[in-house]
Amino acid sequence: QVQLVESGGGLVQPGGSLRLSCAASGFTISDYSDYTMKWYRQTPGKERELVARITSVGGVADYGDSVKGRFTISRNNAKKTVYLHMTSLKPEDTAVYYCNAFYAMTSFNAWGQGTQVTVSS
Repeated sequence: QVQLVESGGGLVQPGGSLRLSCAASGFTISDYSDYTMKWYRQTPGKERELVARITSVGGVADYGDSVKGRFTISRNNAKKTVYLHMTSLKPEDTAVYYCNAFYAMTSFNAWGQGTQVTVSS
């Protein structure tokens, strides 16, 4: 059974840093390597927002405008894990962060359960 499990969320002061992890299970390394991995976030009453994504081939990353220059997405295919390193955190980064695996060829689309990030003094 395919499963994505996020970890690393918590409470951090403004200006601080956190690293989120998303570990995949139920995938082979070969399958996992084919998937585009994404991080989204959501706050109550708002639509889920794409924060960052990293492609399967070449590991090319791109970011939402609100996090450019502060967040870095990376992946370790051998560990079937994607990371989101967040720096210079702001209160408006407070949200539940979700990991997503997507494969366009088969329309495969899987989500984790989310991890809460709270930025507050």
